[in-house]
This record gives sequence, C-alpha cells and structure tokens, in this order.
Amino acid sequence: MKKEDKGAVIEQIFDNLNQYAHFYIADAAGLTADLTSDLRRACFKNDIKLFVVKNTLLKKALERKGDFSPLYGCLEGPSALFLCDTGNAPAKLIKEFSKKNPLAKPALKAAYVEESFYVGADQLDALVSIKSKNELIGDIITLLQSPAKNVISALQSGGSTIHGVLKTLSER
Repeated sequence: MKKEDKGAVIEQIFDNLNQYAHFYIADAAGLTADLTSDLRRACFKNDIKLFVVKNTLLKKALERKGDFSPLYGCLEGPSALFLCDTGNAPAKLIKEFSKKNPLAKPALKAAYVEESFYVGADQLDALVSIKSKNELIGDIITLLQSPAKNVISALQSGGSTIHGVLKTLSER
C-alpha cells in the first residue's frame, strides 16, 4: 500500500472514531463468508458500524485522536472495529453472535466505552451490563417519581378512608 493510501485510510479511521462515542476492537478472523455476512447484517440492524482494519493504521489513528495507549497491546492479529453511539450494543452483539457460531468469534480484544478502557475478553460481561445514557436517565426519572407517587397514593387512600369514617359516623 502506498504512503498516500495509508494516509487516506488513517484519516478515514480517525474521522469514524470521531463520529462515534464508543468503539470495540474484536478478533473476527476465521469466520466464513456466511457468518461474516450475518455479522454485518446484525451490526446494520443495531446501528453499529463494522470495519476490518490494519492494526498499524488503527494505532496511528488512535495516536492522533489522543492517549489510547492501554489499547495498543491488543492490536495484534486480525482486528475488526465496531463503532456505535450506544455503549453496550456491540458487547451484546458480540456475546450473542459468538454463542451462535462454533468458532466463538468475534472475540473481544478491547473497548473504549463511556470514556473508560476495557481490555481483554473477560470484560465482555461488564460491558454488556453497562447502561446507556438514556437508560440511566430513565432510571433517575423513575426514582424521582417514586416518592411523589407514594405521597399521592397515600393521600388518595387516606382520603377515601376518612370519607368512609365520616360517612359511617353520619349514618349513626
């Protein structure tokens, strides 16, 4: 590959890394053409962008983006880059897809999610359990509404109890 071509590929990887908040690096080597097509289709359905990248070019793009040195050790062997805006979507996809095929691939190498580094395949379960920003906002709203709902419920039930007592007293 010519130097100009490498520069263009690095620029493309850099631009894609800047467009998405989270990325995963996985080993997808050895997948058959059918499994690769299935993986790409699953990525498309989940709004995940998938690239197969050369490690040296990815490393140069990461160096340009900032300090991603914890991820450099995993840039060996074939690498696939999963990009998305939802932090746990690629983890769920990787976990589910690797269960379905006999090669247990793609295998997680590393991830950058919610401004944190996750290195190693053993981090997959932790990544699956990470909640997205929208899920956290929903949990907070639920927690904030809970006391108000309890007060309203108590007032309504108390009101009917008082009404029942007053009605009984008036009848006597």
